[in-house]
Amino acid sequence: MAAVIENATHPAFEKLRSHRIDTLNLEVEEYRHKKTGARHLHLAADNDENVFFVALRTFPMDSTGVAHILEHTALCGSEKYPVRDPFFMMIRRSLNTFMNAFTSSDWTAYPFASMNRKDFDNLLSVYLDSVFFSKLDPLDFAQEGHRLEFDKPDDPGTDLVYRGVVYNEMKGAMSAPTSQLWQNLSSHLFPTTTYHYNSGGEPDHIVDLGYDDLVNFYRHHYHPSNAIFATYGNIPAHEHHERFEELALKRFDKLEIELPVRDEKRMFSPVRVEQAYAVNEGEGTGNKTHIVMGWLLGHSFDLLENMEGQLLSAVLLENSASPLMRALETTDLGHAPSPMCGLEDSNREMTFVCGIEGSEPDKHKELEALIENTLQKVVEEGVSEERLGAILHQLELHQREIAGDQFPYGLQLIMSAIAPMVHGGDPVELLDLEPVLATLREKIKDPEYVPGLIRRKLLENPHRVTLTLRPDEKLESRRQQSIREALARRKASLTEEEKQQIVDRARALEERQMRKDDDSILPKVDLSDVPLQMPEPESRYDGDISATVYARGTNGLVYEQVVVPVPTLTEEDLLFLPYYTTLISEVGCGELDYLQMQDRISAESGGIGASFTAKGKIDDVQDVSGYLIFSGKALARNRGNLTQLLHDVYTGARFDEKDRIREIIAQIRARRVQAVTGSGHALAMGAASQGLSAGAWLAYRLGGLAGIRGTKQLDEALNDPAELDAFCGRLAALHEKIRNQQRQFLVIGEGDQLPAMVDDLKSCWQGEPAGSAETWRMEPVEYTTREAWLTSTQVNFCAKAYRTVPVDHPDAAALTVLGGFLRNGYLHRAIREKGGAYGGGAGQDSVNGVFRFFSYRDPRLGDTLNDFDKALDWLQETDHEYQELEESILGVIGQLDRPRSPAGAARHAFHNKLFGRSSEQRARFRERVLAVTMDDLKRVASTWLVPEKASTAVVTSSDNREMVTELGLDIQEL
Repeated sequence: MAAVIENATHPAFEKLRSHRIDTLNLEVEEYRHKKTGARHLHLAADNDENVFFVALRTFPMDSTGVAHILEHTALCGSEKYPVRDPFFMMIRRSLNTFMNAFTSSDWTAYPFASMNRKDFDNLLSVYLDSVFFSKLDPLDFAQEGHRLEFDKPDDPGTDLVYRGVVYNEMKGAMSAPTSQLWQNLSSHLFPTTTYHYNSGGEPDHIVDLGYDDLVNFYRHHYHPSNAIFATYGNIPAHEHHERFEELALKRFDKLEIELPVRDEKRMFSPVRVEQAYAVNEGEGTGNKTHIVMGWLLGHSFDLLENMEGQLLSAVLLENSASPLMRALETTDLGHAPSPMCGLEDSNREMTFVCGIEGSEPDKHKELEALIENTLQKVVEEGVSEERLGAILHQLELHQREIAGDQFPYGLQLIMSAIAPMVHGGDPVELLDLEPVLATLREKIKDPEYVPGLIRRKLLENPHRVTLTLRPDEKLESRRQQSIREALARRKASLTEEEKQQIVDRARALEERQMRKDDDSILPKVDLSDVPLQMPEPESRYDGDISATVYARGTNGLVYEQVVVPVPTLTEEDLLFLPYYTTLISEVGCGELDYLQMQDRISAESGGIGASFTAKGKIDDVQDVSGYLIFSGKALARNRGNLTQLLHDVYTGARFDEKDRIREIIAQIRARRVQAVTGSGHALAMGAASQGLSAGAWLAYRLGGLAGIRGTKQLDEALNDPAELDAFCGRLAALHEKIRNQQRQFLVIGEGDQLPAMVDDLKSCWQGEPAGSAETWRMEPVEYTTREAWLTSTQVNFCAKAYRTVPVDHPDAAALTVLGGFLRNGYLHRAIREKGGAYGGGAGQDSVNGVFRFFSYRDPRLGDTLNDFDKALDWLQETDHEYQELEESILGVIGQLDRPRSPAGAARHAFHNKLFGRSSEQRARFRERVLAVTMDDLKRVASTWLVPEKASTAVVTSSDNREMVTELGLDIQEL
C-alpha cells in the first residue's frame, strides 16, 4: 500500500479528506483544485494497473445526441495533437489494458488503464488535451455525427442519404425493443428533466443537430469547473496533480456553469402509455408485446435511500423464490419477466421497474392487478429475517469481491463512485458499505421495516407509469417511407450551389480520411517497453482428491469448481447442453424444490452455475474435447456450505418440475432473441465460420444463430405436454450420464483458507464413486457457407471467414498480428470512417482455426464485403512502414498480458492447462508474435486468405431480401 504522505499534496490542490476502506484494501483520498474547483477522487491501492477517468456533467435537453456526438468528435484531434484520429492511433501505440469513452444520461467520461507507467503518462497527455483543448473540426462532426450525402457522393443525380457513425450506431442500438422500452419508459417517468431525452440520440433527431450546437455544448460543459477526475492504483495522487496542472488545469480559471440539475416534478396519479416497435412484415405480432411498470423513487446519492432501494429490489426480484419474480415467471399473461426488471440507480433519482414480455396489448390492467396484489401480499405477510439476512449477505459479498476480468477493477470502483459525485452525494459512502450494512442489519429486525418500504415506495407512490410496447409490422416501412419523402423534398429544394456544396464536402471529407497524418507528434511505447513473459499464478495439486489449489489474494472470498469431461453424447444430447447448464442451478435438488434451492443458494453462496467449454488441440482444431464446469463462490466463512452445495447440485439436481423448466426455456428464448441486435457481428462471424472447423460448428449450433433458431423451435414445441415430458426425461438422462463421469476440482482462496477447503472436499465427496473416464469426440467439419439471416434491424452486420491454423502452428502468430494490421491500416478507415459503420475489423481465432472479417452496425452490405477483399489487396500492393507492424504486435501483446482478477487469473491458468495450453506453449506463441515480419503477414495472407475460398454471412433486415439474393447469399429466417 502506497503510504499517504500528508505534506505531499501539490500546491494547486487542497486535500479534503482521506478514508481507509479495509474491505477493499485501499485508501480513498479526495482533493479539490483550488483555482477551478475541479474535484479529484484518488483510490490509492497496491496495484500496478493504474486507471484514469475524467467525467464532465452533461445534461442534454433534447434527443439530438449532442453529448454522445461530442464524445466521439472530441477524440478526433486536439491543440497539441492536431492529427485526425489521435484516439484510435493511441490504441495502436499503447500497452493499455482499457481505453474508451462513455456517454451516460447525465455525464460523459473518458477512461483508460495501463500497467506501464510510460504508457500511462502518454495516454494521460493525449486524453487531457482531447478533452480540454479539442479541435472539433466540422468534417469530424460530419463523419462522427451525421451528414447529408448523395448515395454516390460525387453524383447529385442520386438520392440524398444520411450518413454518420453515431447516426448508424444509434439506428442499431434503437433497433432493440429493450432499448426502446427503456427510453420510452424514461421519457414518461421523467417528463421535465434531462432523463426525458435519449442522451445517445434518436436517429430521427440526430439529423437536427447543427455544428454550432455542438461547439456551444462543448464550451459550456467541457471545463475543469465542471469536471470530476478519478484515479486508481499505485501512482501517488500528488504525481497525478503535477501532470493535471501542467497539461491542462493551469490554463483555466473558475467558471460558474449553469446546468438544469433538479429533481423531477412529481406526478399525483399513475399514467398509462401505449407505443409501438417495429417487427418484420409477415413475422406476426402475437405474444410479442412488452408491458412494464416503473416507479420514480428517491435520490440515488442518498446512501440509505439507495441501499433501501437495493434491498427492496432484492426482496421482490432477486431470484425465482422472490415473490414478485415468481409471480412474473409463473403468470400466463406473458412468456417471461421483462429484462428491465430491477432498480436503476445511476440517475439522480432512482427507478424501480417490473413487468413481462411475450404478452398482448390488452393485458396491461391484468398485469397491474397481479403486481399490486403481489406487493400487497408481501406487505401483509412480511419477509422473514432469514431471507433479509441472505440478501444483506449478497450485498456484502458483492462489496468484497475483486472483479476485473472484463473491465479493470479500479474502473469498476470509480464507476460506482461517479454517480454520487455527479449528483452531489458522498462517493466514499458508496464505496464503504460496511456502516450502512450494519444499519440495515439492525433495521431488518423490525418485521414492519420492509413492508413499510414497499408501501411507501411502491403501493402509495403515485409517480408510476405503465408502458405497453406493442409490435407493429408496418412501422419500419412507414418510418423509411417518411425518411425517403423528407429527403426527396430536401433534394427538390436544393439549389445547384447547395448540391455542389454537398459534393464538395463529401470530397473534402474523403480527402481528410485518406490523408496520412504525421503521427510522430503522438507519444508511444515500442517493443522495448514490452515486459518479459507475465508470471503465472502458482498452483499445487492434491492427488488424494484430484484438486488443483491456488493461493490468491481474494479479499475474503473462496471459489470452487467441479470439472467433468463431457461423456459420449448423441448430437441431440449435445444440443441440449446449453439448456442443461442453465437449468441445473434453477431446479430443485434432493428433497428441496426449486424455490427452497433458490433461498439456499442465496443464503450460502454468491451464486452457483454450470458451463460447457470445448476446444480443439493446440495442433489440430478438428480434434475437439470438452468439459462441464460446475462453479460457485462464497464468503470464506461459508466455504463448507459452498462445497456441500456444489456436491448436492451435482449429485441430486432433479428435472421433474415441468412447469419450472417450461418457464426457464421461455426466458432463455427471450434473452437469446434480444441479443441479436447487440451481438450481430459475433453472430455473423459465427455463421460464416460454422463449416470451417468442429469447434466453430459447435459454437454456431449451441450459441450462434442456429442455436437461437433452435431455442425458438424448442420453446414452441414445449407447449405440447408430451414434448415437455420427453424433454425433461432427456435432461434427467443427460444428468445421470454427467454425474457418473470422473471429476477433478479447482479451489481458489487465500492461503490460510485452503487446507480447510481441501479437507471439506475430501469429507464431502468421500464415498462418491470415482466415475467413468469416457470422453466425447467430434467428427471433423469442413464446408463453406454463404448465408443471410433476416431479423428486425435498421443496420447490418457483415462477416467473412477463412479456414486457417491452430494456435501452435507457426503461422498462427502472424495471422493474429495480421488482424490488427488490417484493422488499423485499412478497415477502420474504409468501414467506419468512410462507410459510416460503428465498427469493423478482422482477427484470427486460433481456438477454431478461423480468420474472420466483420462489421458492426453497418449501413452497407455488398460494399463492406468488397472492402474485406480490398483490404487483402491493400496489404499486398502497398509499401508499409515498420511502425504499422510494431503497433499491431503491441496490440496482440497487450491482449496476451491483459490483467485479470486474482481468482480470474487462477481460473485462466487452470483452464489453459486443461486444454494443453501450457506455459511453454504460450511462451512459444508470444516469442513468435514478437518475431513477426512484414513478409510473414503477406505470406500468411496469400496462403490462407484466398477470397474465392471465403465463407460469408450477414445479419440484415427483411427489407434487404432482394439485395442479399443478388449477392448470392442463401436466406435464413431467424
